[in-house]
Amino acid sequence: MDEVFKALADPSRRRLLDSLNTRNGQSLRQLCAGLDMTRQSVSKHLAVLEAAGLVTSLRSGREKLHYLNASPINAIADRWISRYDRERVRALADLKAALEREPMSEKPEFVYTTYIRTTPERLWEALTDPVFTRRYWGVTLTSDWAAGSGMTWEQFGATVSDPEQVVLESEPGRRLSYTWHTFTPDFAKACGLPDELAAAMAAEPRSKVTFEIEPAGDMVKLTVVHDGFAPGSAVLEGVGGGWPAILSSLKTLLETGEPLIEPR
Repeated sequence: MDEVFKALADPSRRRLLDSLNTRNGQSLRQLCAGLDMTRQSVSKHLAVLEAAGLVTSLRSGREKLHYLNASPINAIADRWISRYDRERVRALADLKAALEREPMSEKPEFVYTTYIRTTPERLWEALTDPVFTRRYWGVTLTSDWAAGSGMTWEQFGATVSDPEQVVLESEPGRRLSYTWHTFTPDFAKACGLPDELAAAMAAEPRSKVTFEIEPAGDMVKLTVVHDGFAPGSAVLEGVGGGWPAILSSLKTLLETGEPLIEPR
């Protein structure tokens, strides 16, 4: 947390984070154009922010795109905000975000990076073994996890199967990617989704989620990229609020043996 607080102490770095919060997934050129800083200064500040885990960068063709990463901020909140105050703080933050919300970026997606004290093999097991996923997520994923194989999704008592629910990439201990589940009427009812929202989600193009696993000393760096959304996506809004809690629970389970939350 020391690195996070030091990174946040500089007003120029806070401006960079504000810029990414307004429009995520910017290149160095785009960040320089929106801020009164030289390219060299922006590069140095980004290096500090990446070292603190506040920014994640991903290659997109020849460009390197930068994304705001909420994981360290969530870790601070978990330490300094009690579980009894957390819901009230989240409600106020949601209200503030709703009042200040800017138009969605040109490339709507969710990017999140966290560091977990575990091994790549153990993390892979936690992402694919239903015994694990039920504990920190409340979801049972059934597949042989070979690229091209189908998946069955069970959650809230609803079972979702669809030929388009497939594993896209599978490199055990390194990379896993699959398409998101179908929003069936049974699933929407089990989740308690309003009819209008369920219909909007079902009408959207199918998104995909990718988990990138990298060794980082005695820890493992996990980057989650959920993309393939249409502008104004209701599904993106839902997963953007759900992934941080799920991944925090995954981290806690692997490091302590107990999940952070108890899925219903």
